[in-house]
Amino acid sequence: MLDVRLTANRRDFLRVGGLAGLGVSLASVLKSEAAGKASSRAKSVILVYLGGGMSHHDTFDPKPDAPEEIRGKYKAIATRVPGLNVGEKLPMMANVMDKIALVRSCSHNNDHHETATNWVLSGRFGTPFGDYPAIGAVVAHESGFQGTLPPYVSVPRNPSFTWELGKSAFLGGRFESFKAGDPNEANYRVQDVSPNGDQSSKRSVRRETLLKTVDGLASKIQGNDQIATYDEFQQRAAAMLLSTEAKKAFDITAESDKLRDRYGRTTPGQSMLMARRLIESGVRFVTVNYGGWDHHGKIFESLDKKLPEFDRSVSALVEDMHTRGLDKDTMVVVMGEFGRSPKVNKDAGRDHWGQAASMLFFGAGTKPGLVIGKTDKHGGYPAQRPVSPADVAYTILDSMGIDPRKQLVTPDGRPIEILDSGETVQELFA
Repeated sequence: MLDVRLTANRRDFLRVGGLAGLGVSLASVLKSEAAGKASSRAKSVILVYLGGGMSHHDTFDPKPDAPEEIRGKYKAIATRVPGLNVGEKLPMMANVMDKIALVRSCSHNNDHHETATNWVLSGRFGTPFGDYPAIGAVVAHESGFQGTLPPYVSVPRNPSFTWELGKSAFLGGRFESFKAGDPNEANYRVQDVSPNGDQSSKRSVRRETLLKTVDGLASKIQGNDQIATYDEFQQRAAAMLLSTEAKKAFDITAESDKLRDRYGRTTPGQSMLMARRLIESGVRFVTVNYGGWDHHGKIFESLDKKLPEFDRSVSALVEDMHTRGLDKDTMVVVMGEFGRSPKVNKDAGRDHWGQAASMLFFGAGTKPGLVIGKTDKHGGYPAQRPVSPADVAYTILDSMGIDPRKQLVTPDGRPIEILDSGETVQELFA
């Protein structure tokens, strides 16, 4: 068991209140247990999550010979991989596809945002409310803390439609992600967390009142193991944000203006740059929450603006990781909860479509320039090598040396397998 006793005290923790402008959730920074690890291809994972469901027809699975109502507005362009075409709004991605493995046959049978999101983020089908822990939470559970940074971080936060998705479920709050906030905000930085000398007397009174409240609560919960661990977790949070290690990891201003511009001065662009920094600092699993792909109407008006942003930010991440050699032991996965319907609807949009989607793998031994699976001539259904949510989760966990069929134990003592189906997509690896 990893010793998580820390030197930070409650008053240190309250000083962290000065970070409110950072947009960082302290309550989500919780203790993990150390666990034995098998040999692995991937030391860490960056999951770029395309919440809402990116249209595969207009990006990585164009159908130039299909009727216009299926083909859509965009032409197909060549990439660095002979014979592989992508949508014309992805010229930068076309230039890095020789470093990426593309899966064109992701498939399941659910078209509901919350249900499908929890399914693809955990690898197990359940209710919309998240019955099973997200892959990142499982990694946190199995990996534990190394230093003061948490093993599982989401940037800016977990996916959300009507409520937060992809959580730790029965593993408990200690394995939730640390919500890093928006690194594209002008004042986003890990600053001096000590109270300013000129803080108002009212603020001082509020702080002292809060201290007394915490002291009073502590005296009432002795013996309650679940609540008693709260102080331990808050000390972990305080230690993290008071540490030089954490300040350095979250200091995105340390990056050159040229590189920040290459990623794009947008929330997705700076989030992907932050993900790279966190991986370099030892974080095991980072989810980049890149939503806004639910285009039921006027899809091409939206994609005209959104795809260039995607093109810049994701290609920059691939190039930057490759240049630094981080792709040797870091796996990057780009996916959403489903694709979009083959036929453009009456509102000039595409609807939810669980039966087919495309996704990307990069790094950690995955074959560059590979294409796995294909869809039918209209992009509606897999015509070759369907890949399920369980297969994707199994591949990620197995690559990290975590047994996907390991049994976890719920708070009421029930054993539950991490995954109850699926297999590694072996074609991905040399």
